[in-house]
Amino acid sequence: MQIITKIAELDYVLSKYRNQNKIIGFVPTMGALHLGHISLINASNKDCNITICSIFVNPTQFNDKKDLERYPKTPEKDAKLLKDAGCSILFMPEVDEMYPETDTRIFDFGSIDKILDGKFRPGHFNGVAQIVSKLFFAVKPNKAYFGSKDFQQVLVVKNLVKQLNLPIEIIACPILREQDGLAMSSRNTLLSKDEREAAKIIPEIMLTIAAHKSNNLSIKQIADLVNKKVSTNSMYKLDYFVIANADSFEEITEWEQATNYVALIACFVGKVRLIDNVVF
Repeated sequence: MQIITKIAELDYVLSKYRNQNKIIGFVPTMGALHLGHISLINASNKDCNITICSIFVNPTQFNDKKDLERYPKTPEKDAKLLKDAGCSILFMPEVDEMYPETDTRIFDFGSIDKILDGKFRPGHFNGVAQIVSKLFFAVKPNKAYFGSKDFQQVLVVKNLVKQLNLPIEIIACPILREQDGLAMSSRNTLLSKDEREAAKIIPEIMLTIAAHKSNNLSIKQIADLVNKKVSTNSMYKLDYFVIANADSFEEITEWEQATNYVALIACFVGKVRLIDNVVF
């Protein structure tokens, strides 16, 4: 596996693959890799001739500087995982390589980036769009792979590609979960032992939503159950729990308003903010 830190070198290396009409797969990450990330590498390896993974902790998508400082960094471990998974190139630039000057671009995603995580993390998705567009321009992939745990982010990226008219296929891969159901996340490593045990409440909540619907509970009744469950422990702080139309991403209050649904949650366990979703 080749490790590259400069855009110019990356472009030079990839140009020979483009000239040979090779299919280039791309997995953008912020590092602290886990098996969920590796599943994206595996999907790219299956579909593409060459797989590039980027590791870059993007400062413009953090509206909380302490959250940026806390974000886990394990570059040596990450590189070994990627090499073992058959990744071809690891692109690991410094901040001044991706942001030689301040990025003042403002993107308009309509309502997609203004609700849920967009509401609770102002500017987050604009920062995501800034770095993802920069990475796409640098890598110029044919396909890019994202985890479905970040459901709203995937919608933003798909919208971004459409706005910029980029010939990139965005592929959302299934959520991978730990044995106890917790969605795999780099942030899980920040949880203390007690917090990690407490975090099990999130998949317990999410994986019962479809059953609640089958039992004819209303959306309000389900939301009340979620709030009641979260209120049982001072370690929890709920940012949001909503059920939305999985096709339009509009929040719904009655089941009749959609045929495909996605339940989404963001909850602090201690100081660590975790997200999850279930499509049904």
